[in-house]
Amino acid sequence: MMDQIFSSVNTIWVLVGAALVFFMQAGFAMVETGFTRAKNAGNIIMKNLMDFAIGTPIFWILGFGIMFGGAGALIGGFDPLVLGDYSSILPEGVPLPAFLIFQTVFCATAATIVSGAMAERTKFSAYCIYSAVISAVIYPISGHWIWGGGWLAQLGFHDFAGSTAVHMVGGVAALVGAKILGPRIGKYGKDGKPRAIPGHSLTLGALGVFILWFCWFGFNGCSTVSMTGDDSIFAAGSIFVTTNLAAATATVATMIITWIRYKKPDVSMTLNGSLAGLVAITAGCDVVTPVGAFFIGLVAAFVVVFGIEFVDKVLKIDDPVGAIGVHGLCGATGTILTGLFAYYLTDDNGTPLGLFYGGGFQFLGTQILGVLSVIAWVAVTMTVVFFVIKKTIGLRASKQEELQGLDVTEHGLTSSYADFVQVPQVLTGEAKPAEEAAPVMVEHVPAESMPVPSDVPASAVKLTKLAIVFNQERFEELKTALNEIGVTGMTVTQVLGYGVQKGHDVYYRGVKLDSAKLLPKIKVEIVVSKVPVQTVIDTARKVLYTGNVGDGKIFVYDVENTIRIRTGEQGYDALQGED
Repeated sequence: MMDQIFSSVNTIWVLVGAALVFFMQAGFAMVETGFTRAKNAGNIIMKNLMDFAIGTPIFWILGFGIMFGGAGALIGGFDPLVLGDYSSILPEGVPLPAFLIFQTVFCATAATIVSGAMAERTKFSAYCIYSAVISAVIYPISGHWIWGGGWLAQLGFHDFAGSTAVHMVGGVAALVGAKILGPRIGKYGKDGKPRAIPGHSLTLGALGVFILWFCWFGFNGCSTVSMTGDDSIFAAGSIFVTTNLAAATATVATMIITWIRYKKPDVSMTLNGSLAGLVAITAGCDVVTPVGAFFIGLVAAFVVVFGIEFVDKVLKIDDPVGAIGVHGLCGATGTILTGLFAYYLTDDNGTPLGLFYGGGFQFLGTQILGVLSVIAWVAVTMTVVFFVIKKTIGLRASKQEELQGLDVTEHGLTSSYADFVQVPQVLTGEAKPAEEAAPVMVEHVPAESMPVPSDVPASAVKLTKLAIVFNQERFEELKTALNEIGVTGMTVTQVLGYGVQKGHDVYYRGVKLDSAKLLPKIKVEIVVSKVPVQTVIDTARKVLYTGNVGDGKIFVYDVENTIRIRTGEQGYDALQGED
C-alpha cells in the first residue's frame, strides 16, 4: 500500500470534504433543535453527538469492510479494523486513512437524519442502539450496492454523492421509526386533524440550514475525490454551480408555493425547501447542466411541500422537522430525475444517458430500480430493528417523560439554556400523575350561579384573584378542570422560582451547584366572582396534588375592581361573557 504514489492536492481535497461533511452534524443539530421544543433541546443535541461518536468506531470495526471489502454483488466483506488491502478501490493519489474518514462522515450523516423525525418521544438508549445498527450493517450494505461495486453499480446506477445512498436511507429509516413510534402527545386531535407544535427557535433552524448549505459544497463537490486533471477541475466547479442553483431554485419555489397555499410565505417550510433542493441534486450534481439543476430544484420544492403535508395529514405520521419529506422523498426524486437530466454521463457512442437528451429509458429504469430496491432493503430491516427494540428495552419514552420533556427525564437538565424557560406545549388533557398518591379528600362543591341583586351595583360585588403556581406538565389538566366548573378566563405565565425546598440538587459536569436552582413553573391567574372561590381552590388542589414536594401553591387576593376596556363595564359585569 505504501508503494502507491499519493497526491497532496487530491488528499487535501478529500480531507477538506470530510471536515465539511462532519460539520453537517452541527447543521442537523441546529435544524432539529430549532424545529422542536426547548424542553427537548439537550436530548436532540445529545443524539446528534452520539450519532457520530457511535457511528465512527462501529463503521471502522464493521461497516467499512462490509461496504468496500470485496466485489460481491450483495455485500463486500468482513474486515474488522480496516486492515485489508483496498488499493484497487482507492481514488487516485488518496491514501486509505483519508478515504476511510471521508466515508465515515457520510455514514454518520445517514444515521443522524433519523433523529429529527423521531424527536421528542424516543428513549435515548433505544436511539443509541438504532444508530449503531444502521452504521454497522444497514447503510454499508446498500452503500456497497451503489458505491462498493455491488449489483446496482454493475447495472450502471448513478448516485454521485448520496441522494439515495445517504439521504434516502436516512429518510426511509425515519419514516419507519416515526410510524412505529406514533405521534407526539397532542399532535392529532380526536377528529384526526393534525395540530401545529411549533419549534422554539426559527433562528437556530435557519442557522442549521445555512450551515448545511455551506457544508453541502463539500458533500457534493469533494465527492470528486480528485482535483488533478482538467476533467476533475471542471467537474468540481460544475458541481458547485448545480448544487447551489438547485438549492436556491427550490428555496424560491417553496416560498412561492407556501405563499399561495397559506396566504403567507412560510419560513420553516421554506427552510425545508432549501434542504430539499440540496438533497435532490446530490445524485446527479456531476452529470446535469445548470438547466437540469434548475428543474430538479423546482420539482423538489413541490415534492417537499406536498410530501410533508401528505405525511402529516394523510399518513398521520408525526415528523417534527420534515426529515421524511426532505431526505426520503426528495432523495428518491432527485435520483430518478437524474435519469431524465443526465447530460455529462454518456454511453459508448457519446450519447447522453438522460431521457431528455435522447438516452432512452434504460438508464431511467435503472435509477428507478435502484431507488425501489434501497427503499425495500431499508424499510424491511429498519422495521425489524425498531420492532425488536420496542419489544425489548422499549422504543418510546413514557407519557409523563414526554410531557415533562426529555431533557429533564433523560439527562437531568431542567433546561438546555441558562435561565431560559422551557416552552410547555402540552396539547392534550390526558396527563396522569407522575406517581400514584393518595387523593386529596375535598368535598365537591358544584358551581352556583350568583346573580347580582338589582339594587346592588355590579362594582360592589366581591372579586377575588387566585394565582396558582405549579408544575408545567399539569397545565392542560388544570385548564380542563377549571373550564368544567365555569371558569372561562385565565392568564397563563411561564415563570422561574423555588419554594421552601430551595429547588432540587442540580449538578453540572458532576459538580453540585451551590445556589438554589430556579425551577420552571406555570402561573395561572384567575379573577372570579360568579364561581365560588372555594370551588376553584378545591378543584385546583384535586388536580395538582401528587403528594410530592413542589406541587405548587395557591395565592388568594382581594380585587378592588376590574374594567372591560372595550365597553367600560366594571366589576362583576366586566367578568361575564356575552350572550
